[in-house]
Amino acid sequence: MLEMSRPYLVFQHVAVEHPGILRDYMRADGIAWDTVEFDEDDRIPPLDDYAALIVMGGPMDTWEEDAYPWLAAEKAAIRRWVQAGRPFLGVCLGHQLLAAALGGDVGPAALAEVGVMPVTLTPAGRGHPFLADVPARFECLQWHGAEVRQPPAGARVLATSTACGVQALAIGTHAFSFQFHVEVTASTVDDWAAIPAYRDALSRALGEHGADTLRRDCIARLSSFNELARRFYDNWRGCAFA
Repeated sequence: MLEMSRPYLVFQHVAVEHPGILRDYMRADGIAWDTVEFDEDDRIPPLDDYAALIVMGGPMDTWEEDAYPWLAAEKAAIRRWVQAGRPFLGVCLGHQLLAAALGGDVGPAALAEVGVMPVTLTPAGRGHPFLADVPARFECLQWHGAEVRQPPAGARVLATSTACGVQALAIGTHAFSFQFHVEVTASTVDDWAAIPAYRDALSRALGEHGADTLRRDCIARLSSFNELARRFYDNWRGCAFA
């Protein structure tokens, strides 16, 4: 298979926002991957060397090209990749970058989402193979202050929440993304709370002891979070590599 003959490529924007539990699934499936660490000034390698592109989260915003000049090159690479019909998965900032790269509108959220919160599948999501065997309503980790305000032309919105209308997107049958986090591990909250921008958002949303609250909430749900992540991962591979 194409996906087994070449590694995956991961776009990463800060060291602690890696693919998390998804790494375990890739290792178990014998899939290798290379990482572009934009915060370490890594360059994007030749894209033809890779079978899939996974784009992770980060504390920057899609429109902050003056502060992070590599965002322009990253969005251009995502655009080329997805328009070529190649397998793509985006998480949080990766979800927003997909939308921005393809002409959607991304901006500050009317209401930031930080904490364990519910997401609901749309009618399109309930019938989509990417979300096969995913509950119509489920809890997940949210940690974002920006959102996709208008999806790109041709995109299908697969999930929504009270505060954020575009929680998951599908572009054709090969590119998928979600605003929420599925990659959660036991150390995720502590790792992310060490980033000043994330720590500030956490304090505003959940108070002075927000990290303790969120850690407790995530650990209590870690098994269900990881089970859901495995479904998303398997469904993505089943759709994108069909």
